[in-house]
Amino acid sequence: MLPWVKLDEAEMPGGGVLRLMQRGSEFSIMSGTTELMNSRLSGSEEQLAILSAKRLSSRPNPRILIGGLGMGFTLRQALAVFPTNAEIVIAELVPAVIAWARGPLAPIHGDSLDDPRLTIHEGDVRTAITAGNPFDAILLDVDNGPDGLSRPENDRLYSANGLAAARAALNPGGHLAVWSAHPDARFTKRLGQTGMAIEEVPVRATRSGKGARHLIWFATKAGKPA
Repeated sequence: MLPWVKLDEAEMPGGGVLRLMQRGSEFSIMSGTTELMNSRLSGSEEQLAILSAKRLSSRPNPRILIGGLGMGFTLRQALAVFPTNAEIVIAELVPAVIAWARGPLAPIHGDSLDDPRLTIHEGDVRTAITAGNPFDAILLDVDNGPDGLSRPENDRLYSANGLAAARAALNPGGHLAVWSAHPDARFTKRLGQTGMAIEEVPVRATRSGKGARHLIWFATKAGKPA
């Protein structure tokens, strides 16, 4: 078997290091000994966009925020399933991740970052959430789940205050979607305390419906779009 080769590493604001690894045509982004994403496993991240688009199918020009670029699985699927007049904002905290998308990971990302519907927010997704321009959906995949595994500061995003900010940033009938590698009963309870309607959707890691079991929470704000 081919050995893993480190292509690059980048410090995360607030501490921690991301490493970009390659083995043949396979890529991995790691934090310490934890693999955050792998180029062979994209199914559940793609479902984050697919299931969100279904929930917004009646909106002619939805505005979407995606927290976390990573390997671009959710972004590329969002560009495929949302309409041509959608507005999509991708928030990525680590500048090197954006550089990797245009460099060694370009064969995976293709020309997705050049799509005219896309705006790149280089910075914390929380600043995009609180910028004052509401969204129809906020899709969060900034860690391995709502526990700040790779970056403790992510805990604030999933705290009661962070969830309240996300709810305030949604248009009526819009939703917050949170990807996780595992269930989290405490987060489910905290999310329910926002007053939004909660649904837990199990998804699989691969497009074939096999692989590890992941979870997406959908929290929908009451009301109808204007």
